[in-house]
Amino acid sequence: MFQQTPVYDRLVAERGDIPVQVRGEADRIHRDLAQVLRQTSTSQPSAPHSVFEPKTPPRAL
Repeated sequence: MFQQTPVYDRLVAERGDIPVQVRGEADRIHRDLAQVLRQTSTSQPSAPHSVFEPKTPPRAL
């Protein structure tokens, strides 16, 4: 991604590797969300596949 510098190395030593921590947390949230969505889809078979899809199609005018 980018070449590490002594300044970056010092920041990592002082504060921790924040990008690695953020990626780890994002991965955890992604796994949790996938599990919730799997549980929701099995318990409610008529639920839409996406929260953005309407539950019923719009009526024709």
